Amino acid sequence: MAEKPLAVIILAAGQGSRMQSELPKVLHRLAGVPLIGHALAAARSLEPDDVIVVAGHGAAKVEKATAKLEPDARIVLQQEQLGTGHAVRQAMPLLEGFDGKVIVLYGDTPFIGEDTLAALASHGADLVVLGFEAEDPGRYGRLVITDAGLERIVEYKDADEATRMIALCNSGVMALDAGLLRNLIGKLTNDNAAGEYYLTDLVALARAEGRRADVVTCDEEETLGINTRAELAAAEAGFQARARVSALENGVTLTDPATVWFSLDTAIGRDAVIGQNVVFGPGVTIESGAEVLPFCHLEGCHISSGATVGPFARLRPGAELGSEVHVGNFVEIKNAVLDEGVKVGHLTYLGDSHIGEHANIGAGTITCNYDGVMKHRTEIGANAFIGSDTMLVAPVRVGERAVTGSGSVITEDIEEGALALGRARQVTKPGLGIRLMQALRAQKEKS
Repeated sequence: MAEKPLAVIILAAGQGSRMQSELPKVLHRLAGVPLIGHALAAARSLEPDDVIVVAGHGAAKVEKATAKLEPDARIVLQQEQLGTGHAVRQAMPLLEGFDGKVIVLYGDTPFIGEDTLAALASHGADLVVLGFEAEDPGRYGRLVITDAGLERIVEYKDADEATRMIALCNSGVMALDAGLLRNLIGKLTNDNAAGEYYLTDLVALARAEGRRADVVTCDEEETLGINTRAELAAAEAGFQARARVSALENGVTLTDPATVWFSLDTAIGRDAVIGQNVVFGPGVTIESGAEVLPFCHLEGCHISSGATVGPFARLRPGAELGSEVHVGNFVEIKNAVLDEGVKVGHLTYLGDSHIGEHANIGAGTITCNYDGVMKHRTEIGANAFIGSDTMLVAPVRVGERAVTGSGSVITEDIEEGALALGRARQVTKPGLGIRLMQALRAQKEKS
């Protein structure tokens, strides 16, 4: 971790035309979150004093997504996309008076690791570039290193044959002293074929002032940038493969690893068991010893030790399952707390609710929580028994050890230990069923 104050600038202004999409490139999802969410998470690992996102194409959408992912991040607009150097220049007014180190990241480069960023932040050189040994250097810019450090960055089109033989390539990520950046950013020119201001030109400018430039290296996969849907799909596959290996190595049982899909922040304790075809959205934590059976979708929820979920269950944001809770097949839970030992066997919706410990929720129970405008809560006490096909019209409270009769519509609070029946009285007409069916069949034959 750097001792000096640290700021992170994330470049996220590009349109990403090769994605063939109206959506800004940095908002396409990878591992359940927008690409920029990965860059923000990487920045967060450094505990920076400031995070600035440079937005351009679809700026309003980028700003909205950023505010949700990282509320303290600040947004600056790059009206015209005139290169990486021009993008960083837009952020400089927000760093007026800042005395520390600045790291420049990219919103479409999701896999730079915490150790790599820490190495950039703590490096002693005035300017540090992140490089990687490319298996196929192709048209990457090359990093030319001498005993004095990083001498220059040479773009492929400007490189001679000897320089093109260099395998050390430029990722575009850079860290440098804020004062140096403030001094040099205005000296960048667009005297090149593209007419753009390149951040890479800072190396030559720094060297010209006698400042030291150097390189930190990382694995090539950390520098992967996303430019097309095919690259996005490949990145997703790579992330999922690594996440599955990590889960297995940390003591999680995956019954069929290839069918389990993780999100960026999925957290699972050891000795948990995850069945096949389970999908994790963002914000899921599972404690040790819990089990998720096949074909479940989980998002924004917490599952405590000893709980079982599924098969075919859906846990939505705000679902909190206590220890030894059982949630069975075709159950949906949203913004609801289930205390220890609650049983919800099947075919049930619990929304905006609190279920007391060891309550039993019968099949077909629905908390009617939405009146078309507002959401309302249902409170069910400990050891209550909710009969099958009960409709609980919120706001409503069921007391401890209370019972509802099957098929009831509950619109009023039920006191502790009471039995509530809220269904119409059954009327039976002897023989009418046979006569009714005979009449209907005769009508069908005539038609």
